[in-house]
Amino acid sequence: MTAVTVPARGRRPHGLTWAMLRLHRSALWFWLMLLAVAAGSLLWAYGPGVAAAEEVYRKLDCGPGYCDTSIDAFQRYDLAATVGTGLLTVTPLLVAAWAGGSLIGRELEQGTARLAWTQSVTPVRWLAAKLAVPAALITAGTLLLTLLHRLLWSADGPLRAATGTRDWYDSLGFTANGTLATAYALLALAVGAVAGLLTGRSTAGLGVGVVGLLTLTGLVSELRPRLWPTETVTGTRGYPGIGAGALVDEGALTATGARVRDPLCIDDAKCLAEHDVVAFYRDYHPTSHFWPLQLAETGIVLAVTASAILAAFLLLRRRTT
Repeated sequence: MTAVTVPARGRRPHGLTWAMLRLHRSALWFWLMLLAVAAGSLLWAYGPGVAAAEEVYRKLDCGPGYCDTSIDAFQRYDLAATVGTGLLTVTPLLVAAWAGGSLIGRELEQGTARLAWTQSVTPVRWLAAKLAVPAALITAGTLLLTLLHRLLWSADGPLRAATGTRDWYDSLGFTANGTLATAYALLALAVGAVAGLLTGRSTAGLGVGVVGLLTLTGLVSELRPRLWPTETVTGTRGYPGIGAGALVDEGALTATGARVRDPLCIDDAKCLAEHDVVAFYRDYHPTSHFWPLQLAETGIVLAVTASAILAAFLLLRRRTT
């Protein structure tokens, strides 16, 4: 009897995930290169960059907030920190453009999505893979860069104080220093998927994805100061200081405690009396509010992301029924 030899299954990866990685390998390589450049910039700024700039300022012995920011050592550190932070915070725009244009829009436009649906892949499983695989890679990459950014932030405090730069509430630093960078990148993936399914075209999906993301991020960012109760300080001789706090609102107080617009006559007793102004107030967020604000905004962004993912599956259902 002749033995039948069954060919062994190849050891090469296979399946929907592998097929997707092969199809979008250019995007994968671009993502890995972006991570390498951003991580390298942050690590250089954390090590040699901060050390060289601080050494110069120690020799200059200038006061906090008054050190010259035009020196070469600081400019090199600042460039590296800006590149690393900028690449992390621009990632959502790149993700939205890619998800709307290439990940979803192009496959619908060229018919490759329908071809996959006629094989063993259901539309739901197809979209789930399209979202899950990039989400895992995006989450891993943005979390890595966030940790490196926080590492830099923990080391360059004296340098930031000396030059009066990079406050904790600045938009780029605030986003890069916590969970928001990852949350916005995941939102971009979901919004891009919705845009691609809505338009069914690569170019239109790219444009709608980017515009949609910018609109949503702008709306959420406007809410940021109101996501956590502010603290208030008052002073009878002008505005009180708030240290490193983020100013939200300021104005004048009348004898009844009512808040009114500042009449701009702090040193004019007659003017103050005419407007019944007895003190001045400032509403602000101290540095201790970083994590409450960060987590509150992250929760909102993730809720919008979940809604966008649900919308994507509903749109897919309409396309396939």
